[in-house]
Amino acid sequence: MEIRKPSVLVIKSILTSFIVGSLLIASSALLVRSTPPTQLEKVLEAGELRVVSSNGPTTYYEGSNGLTGFEYSLVKGFADSLGLKLVIEDEADLDKMLSSVAGREVHLAAAGLTALENRNSNVTFATPFMQVTQQLVYNSRRPLPASIKDLNNKEVLVIANSSHTARIKALQAKFPELQWREVINAEMIDLLEMINKGEADYAVVDSTAYDLNRYSYPRAILAFDVSDPQPVAWAFPAQRDTSLFDAAQKYLGKIKADGSLAKVTDEFFDRHIEEVTTGEAMAFTYRLEQRLPQWLDDMKASAAEFNLDWQMLAAISYQESHWIADARSFTGVRGLMMLTKNTAKAMGIQDREDPKQSIYGGAKYLSIVLERLPKRIQGEDRLNMALAAYNQGLGHLEDARVLTERMGGDPTKWEDVRKYMPLLAKQQYYSSAKHGYMRGWEPVKFVDNVRNYYKIIAWHQQQEEFRIATTSTGNRLSANIRQVDAENAATPDSGNYEANPAALSVL
Repeated sequence: MEIRKPSVLVIKSILTSFIVGSLLIASSALLVRSTPPTQLEKVLEAGELRVVSSNGPTTYYEGSNGLTGFEYSLVKGFADSLGLKLVIEDEADLDKMLSSVAGREVHLAAAGLTALENRNSNVTFATPFMQVTQQLVYNSRRPLPASIKDLNNKEVLVIANSSHTARIKALQAKFPELQWREVINAEMIDLLEMINKGEADYAVVDSTAYDLNRYSYPRAILAFDVSDPQPVAWAFPAQRDTSLFDAAQKYLGKIKADGSLAKVTDEFFDRHIEEVTTGEAMAFTYRLEQRLPQWLDDMKASAAEFNLDWQMLAAISYQESHWIADARSFTGVRGLMMLTKNTAKAMGIQDREDPKQSIYGGAKYLSIVLERLPKRIQGEDRLNMALAAYNQGLGHLEDARVLTERMGGDPTKWEDVRKYMPLLAKQQYYSSAKHGYMRGWEPVKFVDNVRNYYKIIAWHQQQEEFRIATTSTGNRLSANIRQVDAENAATPDSGNYEANPAALSVL
């Protein structure tokens, strides 16, 4: 076979093609590298979503399993959907908050912001995820006001320098006799408390504040709306690159469509604080007889291992799950004792929905909480505070004890601590607390409910033991009587049971 050598022209042609091709590839690479990454790509590369918010009841706060809250749950879901770590930057000042967004110091603001166009031209709001309405509340001992006209010459409380004040002033143009009093350095929860105590008759609050606190202030009753619904949304920087904004829009659309948004909203704003009413007590007694026996041996075994009262474990597990082994909450707690994933891991529990493991984990956790309390807290006070910490965490309990001492109470006495713990739902108190905002009324109600369930369990146990003892005694007595009958039949002259005193000794 003849092998021909390439000509000079062919070689030059090949070299030319190679050089041109290389230049084209290099040029393409330069063009690719010169295209700046989108904001979403930058965020994904950094690995974290930075959000500015303000510690509070509707935004974010520290729960027993770390940070929680309505907007926190939403924005955490957004960060998780992108595979990002969520970083919260706290800022109470609204102007500074919006400035940090406009200046792109953070990616977005999530702090109960109403999407008002005139607020800041350098920010843009995403699709609203809820509506908030200004509402009039009144003391239930007063007549129900049907309209603004019924408030003529009556004093209405509003928070000073708020949108509520602006709304009342606007209404006064139509109702000249409308009067109000601005309360300085107050929150809406303060106004609800004043209405509840009868210190004022009428006040204007946001619908979210009313929904969140209505069970804590039962005499503060909703009358009517005083404004149209206002949209609440996240704020983003106003810029051409809307890639991150678009991702948020897509996420918000998804959670609305699949029901996740409605579920989170119900959890934080429509949760009824369970009371141990007569009806609930009856249902509890029924469940005590039908459900508890399945888990009784495991509760007694775990209680014995950790030197606890099994009846207390039973009361806690009922409060947590109504003795439903696979009980779940959207927040992630599961099982009879409703353990969080972190708590279960710390207690060495692999399957939270396994009743035996759940009971063991709950018992171990309660014993650890009891052990970590200061030694000077003794007796029933120690158990009550351990229950409160089981519900909200040791950090929040310590905040409540510090506040109790600051207010002149005894931080080692539950009766004093329970008095001041609900104050940690008010900004003037939680703003200086180490662990921030807490639904302070919840651990108080938790302790009360568990204690009530415990009493019912103890009473039921006493009755059961009495029934067993009585039945056993009756059986022995019947057996002895049958024996006497047989003996009397064999000995006809034995005319009564006194002939055999042993037959009556069991009495």
